[in-house]
Amino acid sequence: MRMVFGVLSLLVVLAIIGSLAKKQLQAVSVPVEPSGTAASAPPPSGTPAQQSQQLQRRVADDVSKALEQGASRLENESAQ
Repeated sequence: MRMVFGVLSLLVVLAIIGSLAKKQLQAVSVPVEPSGTAASAPPPSGTPAQQSQQLQRRVADDVSKALEQGASRLENESAQ
């Protein structure tokens, strides 16, 4: 009797973990966008090292833009 309950509890736990994993994988999956969108980025080109450098440059540019916006916003608020 104990063995039956043990096996059933393992199956229940396995079912719960499977359903949670399925939900997580569905949440992470990339939605398919129509091919005619103008906002989509061009497909990556070059070697992985070049792609990495491009991504690093893009992130550095975005961070510097955000910092500049924050500084200008702070200056505007202090001027008022």
